[in-house]
Amino acid sequence: MSAREEILQRVRTALADVPAGEDQHPIDWDYGRTVGTGDLGPVDRFAERVADYRAQVWRCAPAGLAEAVHAALGPHAAMPAGSGLDADGTAEPSGVLGDAVVRDLVVGPIPWLGDDALTPYELDAAAAVVTTATVAIANTGTIVLDHGPGQGRRAVTLVPDVHVCIVRADQIVDDVPAAVARLRETGAHLRPLTWISGPSATSDIELDRVEGVHGPRTLEVIIVD
Repeated sequence: MSAREEILQRVRTALADVPAGEDQHPIDWDYGRTVGTGDLGPVDRFAERVADYRAQVWRCAPAGLAEAVHAALGPHAAMPAGSGLDADGTAEPSGVLGDAVVRDLVVGPIPWLGDDALTPYELDAAAAVVTTATVAIANTGTIVLDHGPGQGRRAVTLVPDVHVCIVRADQIVDDVPAAVARLRETGAHLRPLTWISGPSATSDIELDRVEGVHGPRTLEVIIVD
């Protein structure tokens, strides 16, 4: 008997005394219904939840986006290159990653670094990455990337130590069902998705928190409303 068969047999045995065909406890399940965000609007709830994750939250009007990005980058843009070396013994380039869409959104003297298939060492040496987002979830403080224009390939948002993410207010929905519906409406669900809830962090059995294990140690979220 396989493990699957053994489990099913145990279930059948446990249900042996249940009358056949009897409707025990019907569950009224209405997936996709509007959940809401309580006493705060979606944008304020999202900002609150993102901050709970120990991410830095910035809010600005569209006209102030460039200034907000500069402020969020702060000292990050001046970080030195990492300790790794290229095959020829030279240090990897350091700068701020951002594709053409992001560069058009943000003007000013930022040391942009083009992602021309950079190696993991070179990505690790990048001071920071600036991206846009696809959708954001207010109740969970989650940002979803589909790695289309403005977001770069997946490694770009996982390897650098600092991620500055630009989220428009109209991209923020109340909860996960609405986010999934939005992804399906736009066809983004067919792309590889990255779901981000705060800076990368984990805890050991003694609850000692370590950040930057599986992604950026620092998350700066700019809400444009």
